Amino acid sequence: MNTRLTWICHGATAASRKALFPVDEPLEAKAREEAGRMAALPRADHIATSPALRARQTADALRLQARIDPALGDCDHGRWAGKSIAALEDEEPENLLAWMTKPEAAPHGGESLLDLGKRVVGWMESQSTFDGHVIAITHAAIIRAAITHALQAPPSSFWLVDVEPLAVIRMTSNGRRWSLRFQH
Repeated sequence: MNTRLTWICHGATAASRKALFPVDEPLEAKAREEAGRMAALPRADHIATSPALRARQTADALRLQARIDPALGDCDHGRWAGKSIAALEDEEPENLLAWMTKPEAAPHGGESLLDLGKRVVGWMESQSTFDGHVIAITHAAIIRAAITHALQAPPSSFWLVDVEPLAVIRMTSNGRRWSLRFQH
């Protein structure tokens, strides 16, 4: 089995530009234009997107007909959605520290990074049985978790991966393990 997986991070939104925890909002106009100008992607056998508006709009701008897959949804940040890290440093410093240092913590009432990682690994494993090319349009947090898994890195490594809007990351699987693939 040889699976090729191309991850595409959705384009920028007002919340991402302001470093806010995400809410379901549209892409900025500039992000739509940038996505439309991206280089053509190789043909895919399967295209999936997060249910979030920003991911679906990115797929549309890329002219990809994607199937919505809830497993590709962003991390649920609970009551922190729409808030900034700076605000949380003032309002809930202990909770913010716990969330950033303990992968099992979910003080915001949403999803822990450990649970997010399990969800992403489950989705990746379901794709590794597919012989062909898969494109996934999703969120930076999902891609960070995927990279951490592919590298067999500890959950704390999540914070060491930076995924910009419209970033394209490629992986391959032989059915037993995932590898990052860098190409021009």
